[in-house]
Amino acid sequence: MKKALCLLVMMSLVAFAAFGGGAAEEAVEPEQTLRVAVPTFPNSIDASIAAERNAQNVAWQMFDSLVFQTETGEVEPALARDWDISDDGRTYTFYLREDVEFHNGEPFNAEAVVYSWERGQRPELEWSDRWARADDARVIDEYTVEISTEEPDALLLGIMAQHWNMVPPQYTEEVGDDAFGEAPVGTGPFKFVEWVREDRVVLEANENYWREGLPRVDEVIYVPIPEASTRMAAIQTGEVDIVNRLSFEQAEALEDVDGVNVVTYPIDRVFYIAFNNLTTGVGEPTEDVRVRQAMNYAVDRQAIVDSLFGGYAELATGLMTTGNLGYDHSIEPYPYDPDRARELLAEAGYPDGFEIGFAAPTGAYTNFEQVAEAVQGYLRDVGIETDLEFMESGRYWDLEAEKALPPLFGDSWSERSGEALPRLRGALDGWDASFSAWQEETITEYMDEIGRTVDQERRAQLYTELHNYMFENPPFIYLYVPETFEATRDNVRDYNPRAAEDYFLMYTYLE
Repeated sequence: MKKALCLLVMMSLVAFAAFGGGAAEEAVEPEQTLRVAVPTFPNSIDASIAAERNAQNVAWQMFDSLVFQTETGEVEPALARDWDISDDGRTYTFYLREDVEFHNGEPFNAEAVVYSWERGQRPELEWSDRWARADDARVIDEYTVEISTEEPDALLLGIMAQHWNMVPPQYTEEVGDDAFGEAPVGTGPFKFVEWVREDRVVLEANENYWREGLPRVDEVIYVPIPEASTRMAAIQTGEVDIVNRLSFEQAEALEDVDGVNVVTYPIDRVFYIAFNNLTTGVGEPTEDVRVRQAMNYAVDRQAIVDSLFGGYAELATGLMTTGNLGYDHSIEPYPYDPDRARELLAEAGYPDGFEIGFAAPTGAYTNFEQVAEAVQGYLRDVGIETDLEFMESGRYWDLEAEKALPPLFGDSWSERSGEALPRLRGALDGWDASFSAWQEETITEYMDEIGRTVDQERRAQLYTELHNYMFENPPFIYLYVPETFEATRDNVRDYNPRAAEDYFLMYTYLE
């Protein structure tokens, strides 16, 4: 793949003003409809429930949080125009914008913030752990709200930016969480119009949006297209304007297609096979660390990367990526060593291997079905037979949230904050995290200490120690950290995807 492709995105990101983005230039009069292909069927388009990055990308076009995180990781004002932090780092006082309404006309105010916080931490909602980082929220006056944490939380503002979507109290209570997820109301740049499941999600511009000059198109239509080959055809014919999660072969094939631009960039996403020690994995051989190490040795991940991704991925050494705070660059990935895998299995009491359940989602990630099949084959070579089941992604995320997937299951986790803690919490915080299937005391202690350590140097050291511990005591088969490939029509302007594959379409327009 030509290096010019990477430069395309990097140049765009340099030009992207931290808060105003494309709006820093003279506003372009919105005249057209932007059509975006997504590879999965959303389980919900409420940002508090949307389970996967593509569903979240659809949802977040309709919402704002109190703060906004820029591409460089800086946290800037959004619905809160300013804030103070107490000397002990535990109390945040937010001063809210006074000119904002929800799409249905309800006022945005301090009561809406407190309601959103109280609702968001309900355990039945997917991202309740992200809201529960705060232990209290109270109204000071109509446009001032105080939010406090039990201990100093170095990542609270970044988590707010990513997960605290403000919702209108009256409408949300009237319709309930399920119906809200079918027809959400926020304060964001786009308003909900309709959701025809497995066909389209239609959003229209919020003509009263508080960010002046945004959004820059009249309408956004999301089109679910699970098959990558069909997405590739759709961008060529102009049926859609943006597609993501293409294979490297498809990206190379699109390079010389008239009217199409190819975009590639490294993403802050780790792919893995998770071990479940909370429900279905209880009593299984995978509770033995030697078995989990053996399974890491058993899989030829470099062969998978070379054959399925053209080499455009790094081998994972943990649930951290190279750009994350505290990543230990001295750790070498598990080598492919089936003989060592068999030795460890024998030491653990399984010289003839064993049988175990295994699941993976369909259509969610580029070539992931083939990845899962390759893992199945490598495990079979050392005596581990897996009953691999593929599931439609929406159902898969629901079962994962219910902790009802088999003892082995494939998944990945992206992160926008530049630190691994939210990803670690999400995947390893046991019963307290919706998508976690693993809990271990040492890992929990590290995560707790990282979360309350404000000093960045000390926090980095804790991350490094945890990285090493999780390499020797793997709660996953570590797979890879990929580059991703997308394509746009050549009249798309100011489309700036980030390392977590998220984006903000309020800046994007068609020339």
